[in-house]
Amino acid sequence: MKYTETELVEMLNAADKNTRLDALRELREMIERGELKATIAGNDVNNHVHTTYSFSPYSPTSAVWHAYRAGLKTVGIMDHDSIAGAREFLEAADIIGILATIGVECRVDMSKTPLGDKRFNNPDQEQVAYMALHGVPHQSIDRITEFFVPLTAERGVRNRAMTARINELMKPHDIALDYDADVVTISQLGDGGSVTERHLLFALCHKLTDRFGRGSAMAEFLKHEMDIPLSSNVEEVLCDAANPYYDYDLLGALKSDLVEKFYIPATDECPPVEDVLALGRETGAISAYAYLGDIEQSVTGDKKAQLFEDAFLDELFFQLKDLGYNAITYMPSRNTAAQLARLRELCDKFEFFQISGEDINTPRQSFICMAQRAPEFANLYEATMALIGHEQRGSADLSDGMFSPQTIEAIPPLSERIKEYYPDSE
Repeated sequence: MKYTETELVEMLNAADKNTRLDALRELREMIERGELKATIAGNDVNNHVHTTYSFSPYSPTSAVWHAYRAGLKTVGIMDHDSIAGAREFLEAADIIGILATIGVECRVDMSKTPLGDKRFNNPDQEQVAYMALHGVPHQSIDRITEFFVPLTAERGVRNRAMTARINELMKPHDIALDYDADVVTISQLGDGGSVTERHLLFALCHKLTDRFGRGSAMAEFLKHEMDIPLSSNVEEVLCDAANPYYDYDLLGALKSDLVEKFYIPATDECPPVEDVLALGRETGAISAYAYLGDIEQSVTGDKKAQLFEDAFLDELFFQLKDLGYNAITYMPSRNTAAQLARLRELCDKFEFFQISGEDINTPRQSFICMAQRAPEFANLYEATMALIGHEQRGSADLSDGMFSPQTIEAIPPLSERIKEYYPDSE
């Protein structure tokens, strides 16, 4: 049976992994036959794309296709508490011919560190920070999967408790979620994925649209019954019944102001930061702190104005270096010029590798970060090429990774190591 391009793109999100990959192969063959125009890659990079193995509108295969169609030179998978989509992601990248890197994002307990009483980069609770392991050598996928299995189980216990709290909130409106039937079924939990707060909210979105439809009735319910403030932009898109991104825009509105009403602090599912840093060393991955910075207005609309690391950033960098972090990951579109200038100055001072990525988890987001095209961010492109080199060489031999003890001893300056792993960076 011959499928159209539209049908094949839809099949990239099929339930079965082999169906997804076969659809991508057919799209590649259509390009080779001249039935579809090939995409010419530019120099844009994105190392932080979420997939359905945490929360995203894109399967690993679909994420790779959309990255290719956007013209990215490289694309990186970065799911929460799961690396289960990595092998599919790598295979998809090989099929379509795009450079790829793999990693995992998680929350870590910072309470036993000298800055343990602070709010780091986590909008929902203090003493817990987000971090990432980038450039995971491919032979380490199973070890990282093993590490997260008990943490996923702990997260499931808390998710069920938060679902019960959501049901209490929604009880006056006769709306209830069944965790197994409504939440787990929209995740990849059965295939090693994670269930996040976004899954809970997305399941609630479905219940709300079933009840109120899409349009002004929904906006009125949120404002007057749920006491959720809506900006003029958010209210406009929620009043638009034809909005193709409706459920994701509704999710953003709920995430901004409803989470605090049902959130239960994460404890046992957040390992001590030292444990994840040790995991990174063991597996040859690059450990990175994810800088958020103080927020005046959220770019994606799913965060409130809030203060984070900026008041103690110098001290934080000192502690991150002392703990053994390798890198800082950040998104140039998310921060002011002043924030970015200070951040990059500290990265240079403490010799932190700089990794960029625009965390894609809604269909509204572009895979390309236009802000990163500014000349001052050219180093982020060079760093990504070095990241690719690190992952390839580390996948052949862990001791050949960019941050292995052997490599650091042989090439101590970070700038020289970047040149070594990306020789064309000059």
